[in-house]
Amino acid sequence: MYPKLIINLNKLKENLDWLTSSCHLKGISVAIVTKVFCADERICALIDASSADLFADSRLQNLKVINTCKSKQLLRIPMQSEIDDVVQTADISMQSSPDTIRMSGESATRQNKRHKIILMIDLGDLREGIFFENMQKIYEAADAIVSCKDLEFYGVGVNLTCYGGILPDEKNLSKLIETAELLRKRYSLPIPVISGGNSSMMTMLKEDRIPFGINQLRLGESFVLGNDTSTGLPMAELNTDCFVLEAELVEVQKKPSKPIGTSGLNAFGEHVEYEDRGEMIRGILAVGRQDVDVDGLTCLDPDVEILGASSDHLIVNLTNAISHGHDYRVGDTIKFIPSYGALLRLTTSKYITREYID
Repeated sequence: MYPKLIINLNKLKENLDWLTSSCHLKGISVAIVTKVFCADERICALIDASSADLFADSRLQNLKVINTCKSKQLLRIPMQSEIDDVVQTADISMQSSPDTIRMSGESATRQNKRHKIILMIDLGDLREGIFFENMQKIYEAADAIVSCKDLEFYGVGVNLTCYGGILPDEKNLSKLIETAELLRKRYSLPIPVISGGNSSMMTMLKEDRIPFGINQLRLGESFVLGNDTSTGLPMAELNTDCFVLEAELVEVQKKPSKPIGTSGLNAFGEHVEYEDRGEMIRGILAVGRQDVDVDGLTCLDPDVEILGASSDHLIVNLTNAISHGHDYRVGDTIKFIPSYGALLRLTTSKYITREYID
């Protein structure tokens, strides 16, 4: 049934094996991020059977459905309203607020559990974490961790590239390592984990430039799409076509390229200008913006041009494809490789079916 997402488990396993072996050779543990595929059961089973060290996700709903003996790490700073669920579901959470940390300790005591905290440090990307120059605030949060008997000061962490686009390098990562050393000395605790980042670390990993001391990476896009997010480019060692969207043509018509009449706003409140390119053969596929980020699709047929989309329809230019001998008709299908954002929306949409290659 279309539209469908074709998931190649064999290629995902190849990516997973390369990433884990490359990291383990350098003493780095691997947390595989499951949010982009909403903790798909088949993919999680693949991860569980691998040498990956733990699961990581931003959503508790995803962590709850993962059946594993490996540790589970919550990536998003937790809401105070969900603290009991956080402690019950996740073995590790990444936090920055002293009040939320104390609430986590109280919840852990009530649940008779031991909960691990990674204290997040902001090295300049300006998303989550305590700004690295404010040691007073860092110590305040650290004090909150060590004062709770059922919390373990498990590590320090950073997130780079996701908001400000700041790339990881030896200089900013050394600040994280220095912060960890200061905290270890201050509290006489091992604080074993320094969580250095995500798939933007792939170039540094390949070039053996990750500073000694960084011993955890949280990997999502490199696993599912084979990309180094610091460059936006695919890695030669990894598969980039583990996920393929296949959609069905519901209309093929020769029409003008420029809409006719007075132009106003479209259904999404956008005012779009169209170039008059003469008549073209236009196809409509039964998939739309409700299902996918259309700007993140790359057609496997290079002669098919994406023109745009509404909520339910993806409109393509088939003129070149048909002139080159590909006779697209109603009922035929066209395949696309999704970007990370497009894949995230595809796996979240309940209207997309899934097919597995194993």
